[in-house]
Amino acid sequence: MYTINDLYDLNHTLAKDYLSQFKYPWEALKGIKDFILALGPTLGADYEEVSEHVWVHKTAEVFPSAYLGAPCVIGPNTEVRHCAFIRGSALVGADCVVGNSCELKNVILFDHVQTPHYNYVGDSILGYCSHMGAGSITSNVRSDKQLVVVHAPEGGIGTGIKKFGAMLGDYVECGCNAVLNPGTVVGRHSNIYPTSCVRGVVPENSIYKATGEIVDKF
Repeated sequence: MYTINDLYDLNHTLAKDYLSQFKYPWEALKGIKDFILALGPTLGADYEEVSEHVWVHKTAEVFPSAYLGAPCVIGPNTEVRHCAFIRGSALVGADCVVGNSCELKNVILFDHVQTPHYNYVGDSILGYCSHMGAGSITSNVRSDKQLVVVHAPEGGIGTGIKKFGAMLGDYVECGCNAVLNPGTVVGRHSNIYPTSCVRGVVPENSIYKATGEIVDKF
């Protein structure tokens, strides 16, 4: 339920070989920056290095008011809209949307991911065709500043890292103004109700309605 193979189809990201090294997706967070720095120079003529360590595909549309911090990669046919803030260490796939006033930091966005309206996504991995509703965010640091633990049904899984937002599997739909607390893992094809405060693990093919209320989707 928590492994990379459980959550993601790796054929939909340039990070396929990188992620394949790990069992759990949060193990990949520490190395995203170095991975992008190594990946960028290999991308070929379809990408332009628009500033140092910032590679943008020629078919991507980056609005003038958007900020692209290094290192980052912006994939084919992706839109980075007005006032988007990419702080760095961001791999954004093909056909993605990074919207108005959205902030990305130390993330991998698979192809067809949408973060279109007022989203914060930090220290997280968003799977193929996942979608963050308006105002939904990943909270990536515990209030007590301790190391993040994944609260699984069988008990806590220590991650050994201080900053860890959320792992969204393929086709996850996250409702408007939901907060995904540190260490949240959402399985493939699951839905998060709007305004939810999510913690722990949401199984695949589920609907998260409220704390303690998760129902089967099918």
